[in-house]
Amino acid sequence: MGRPKNFSREEVLEKAMPVFWKHGFADTSLQDLERATGVNKSGLYTEFRDKEDLFLACLRHYLESQDKRGLLTKEPLGWKNIETFLKNGPLHKGEQQGCFAINSMREFAILPDEAYGAITGNRALLQHLLALNIEAEKPRMAPSAIAEMVLSFFSGLCIERNLKSGKASSTRKVDNFMTALRSL
Repeated sequence: MGRPKNFSREEVLEKAMPVFWKHGFADTSLQDLERATGVNKSGLYTEFRDKEDLFLACLRHYLESQDKRGLLTKEPLGWKNIETFLKNGPLHKGEQQGCFAINSMREFAILPDEAYGAITGNRALLQHLLALNIEAEKPRMAPSAIAEMVLSFFSGLCIERNLKSGKASSTRKVDNFMTALRSL
């Protein structure tokens, strides 16, 4: 009979995610993950099949935690929700910059298919929620087309956060973008 594990799955995900977030999947080593989580290789492999499985679990954990913020489902739907989403969506918290999912998109070629599915599914959900908020404002342009633009702008903001551009700069960009959106 094996020893009982001395860690929780959620704790490991919370500690491993920033490592993947900062270095990406390819540049994160098993030793990096052992150091960050405090769990040795055999413990990690008892809980996760391999590095891909741990990455995928971190990604899913991140995406599920984003759903809980509800920035795009607050009533009444409209421009205010979108502005709040754009200003608060890309994280700026210590080492964690931007959006873990968007950061991961640059490695689609080497990520497991499930990661691609999780990220594209999340983007489709975001686009749908954006379109619902836009539709509530009765724009002249198709809400789905505007939602595509908003999602692309959001992706750009997240990438810029990786470059550590200032919060003030992001706020100014969002304010300008929202002015343009309201005129559509």
